[in-house]
Amino acid sequence: MTMKVCAALFCALFSCSCLVYAGGNELPLIPLPSKVDQHEGQLVVGPGTTIRVDSSDTAALRVAHAFSDMLARIGGPTLLIAAGATRTEHAANGVREIVIRLDPNASVTQREGYVLDVSPGGARIVARDESGLYYGAVTLWQLLTANQNGKTFTAHAVHIEDWPQFAWRGLMIDSARHMQSVTEIESILDQMALHKLNMLHWHLTDDQGWRIEIKRYPELTRIGAWRTPPDAGKNGELTRYGGFYSQDEIKQVVAYAAARHITIVPELDMPGHAQAAVASYPQFGVTGERPEVSADWGINPYLYNVDDNTFQFLQNVLDEVMTLFPSRYIHLGGDEAIKDQWNASPAVQAKMRAVGVKNADQLQSWFMGRLGQYLHDHGRHLIGWDEILDGGAPGDAVVMSWRGTNGIEKAIHAGHDVVVAPDPYLYLDYVQSDRDDETAGRLPMRSLQAVYDFQVAPKGLSPQQAQLILGAQANVWTEHMPSDAHLQHAIFPRLDAVSEIVWTPVGEQNWPSFLARLPTQLDRYRREDIQYADSAFAVKIDVNRQQALASGKARVTLSNQIQGETIRYTVDGTAPDSNAAIYKAPFDVTLPTTVRAVTMTSAGQALAEARERVIDDESLRSVAGNELSACPTPNVDEMRAQPTPDATSFTPVYTINNFDNCRLSRALPLDGVKSIAVDLARLPRNVALAQDAHLIVQHKAATPHGEMELRVDHCSGPALTVVPLPDPATSPGTFTLQTKLPLTRGMHTVCILTTTAPHDPYYGVGRLQLHTADTAPANQHP
Repeated sequence: MTMKVCAALFCALFSCSCLVYAGGNELPLIPLPSKVDQHEGQLVVGPGTTIRVDSSDTAALRVAHAFSDMLARIGGPTLLIAAGATRTEHAANGVREIVIRLDPNASVTQREGYVLDVSPGGARIVARDESGLYYGAVTLWQLLTANQNGKTFTAHAVHIEDWPQFAWRGLMIDSARHMQSVTEIESILDQMALHKLNMLHWHLTDDQGWRIEIKRYPELTRIGAWRTPPDAGKNGELTRYGGFYSQDEIKQVVAYAAARHITIVPELDMPGHAQAAVASYPQFGVTGERPEVSADWGINPYLYNVDDNTFQFLQNVLDEVMTLFPSRYIHLGGDEAIKDQWNASPAVQAKMRAVGVKNADQLQSWFMGRLGQYLHDHGRHLIGWDEILDGGAPGDAVVMSWRGTNGIEKAIHAGHDVVVAPDPYLYLDYVQSDRDDETAGRLPMRSLQAVYDFQVAPKGLSPQQAQLILGAQANVWTEHMPSDAHLQHAIFPRLDAVSEIVWTPVGEQNWPSFLARLPTQLDRYRREDIQYADSAFAVKIDVNRQQALASGKARVTLSNQIQGETIRYTVDGTAPDSNAAIYKAPFDVTLPTTVRAVTMTSAGQALAEARERVIDDESLRSVAGNELSACPTPNVDEMRAQPTPDATSFTPVYTINNFDNCRLSRALPLDGVKSIAVDLARLPRNVALAQDAHLIVQHKAATPHGEMELRVDHCSGPALTVVPLPDPATSPGTFTLQTKLPLTRGMHTVCILTTTAPHDPYYGVGRLQLHTADTAPANQHP
């Protein structure tokens, strides 16, 4: 199948989507089907179109209703569904029909596959199973919604034979750290279905919250579903965070998913990540003490006990879980269970001797095996993160490989089925760009292309080994996603890349082709009010600071991640549109100037919000905190953190290194600079580093609340200037420190370091501003 770049025409949102395709151009489909033949002509679907099914074909009838609902949700008509008579009996009426039919002899034999034929006279979807019919309807929906004018849709004539490459095509949503509403979960399920994804892995319990109602143990939600964030109540902030899903709500979500051919796999994390449960019922923890529900992300120390009472508790919980979720698999976690509490407990050590295991990893294997057997006895199967391999996983367990890609081959060689879900490759909690305006998340970035380029099946596997790979999923950990908008920003459009690498044959996956088809999908997102990230297309506006300050003229370079499509720009204060200048090479402007730029398709469709940069003397001597990098240090674990853990705003965010309160600028022009102002934000240190806590670099403080130290060219050696930090009890969370600088010539990096103890807050840099006038008090040395 030959793929060519498509043309696009931007129309008014919500009234039409007018992407135009010439003969032989790519179709607006994500994921790309396995086989496509295009033909002449178009099908027009509108209020008079009928969906026809056989009267005895209940599966086709369900898909017909689902398809009609899909069109209605995006502004189309509710189509008439007719049963019984064949299309030929109605041909004289001139009514275009969409025929949907189960056919045991359909030419596509693969499970979930389908055949779709579109002609000017109508459309026909046939498949051997209901899921295949449903995905055929999704493909027809994509074709139609690319060409919408009010309640009328147009699809090009095609013949498509299509089927998935993997059975497990998933998305993991973490509802434990930050909880989503039922409506938001259902919205995600809608989008999963429209991307042909079929597995929602629902992370429901963790240290920070227990989100599922268990009627036999009400304390799990009365206590375990709520946490108190750091600095709660200060400055009128939220004092409590939490919530849970009732069993009725879970039944509603499970049914909603099933109607969209999505299976929900629940996860209850164990034996670690159990602090919320232990806070609710301390008798099932190791120490018997009741901790608080954790407000700290990362790895907390609380484990389940290994006595019979604890297993009875867990089995009772699983009984209710299995009643709510009919999925074949139940996820029991198994990850990041640091064994300090087990190793320190005489009772646990005695249990190890009694069951004949030599170490804590083997005890975890025994723990998971006992619960895995319980699931097996009830017709279910255990799935767990790849740590379950460390002490030997139960024989029929499915391994979800997340610690890079090493666990994939390790699990395969041990004979286990595998779901590929590696960090960082398919982790959507990483930020999508290194732009200073990117929102909260982990670093380094995972761009749209990085997700698309990941190959699910490692090279070199035999056919028998490859069959053990069930598929793959993207994981969305919500430490930094407190709102629906944050969640959607993290997921979309990277979910489009995920859908293609798990559905489309590897040989047909092609990045330029994907980019050509993506603008249509972004248009659908806008019409469906999905708040997707435009990071891949956002324009970066770079200048040479030193040259600009020296000459009064700036050389401007424009770029974006994809290095494709058209960048248009203005320098006269107007918003860039399809008539603006096309960027071809770096250009010069005279200071002061405001450059505005946007990425567009060749036909004028904006693919991102326009970005702007003011270029004047002040801005050239200013650096956003998110442009700073980590200082040279043995350990770097960076993230963009919000001012408070549950803040729902996108900005501000502050880039921090969990192991070192030190940030480093690029080389800055210090000629004539007499003082510097640094905007700082005091951030709660709510990341639990467990056994890695000793790696935190300690910069010893000389005053009660620590100091800000500035260094030039390197981050070691004597400080150029030192300013005491204010008292956290009496100062606001954000503040500015100003100080004079010794006169320095040339380009130099600036290092900003705060001296604090490991338990003290982080200090995030909002901005540093260089001044050529004496605007600051004299240097302060404690």
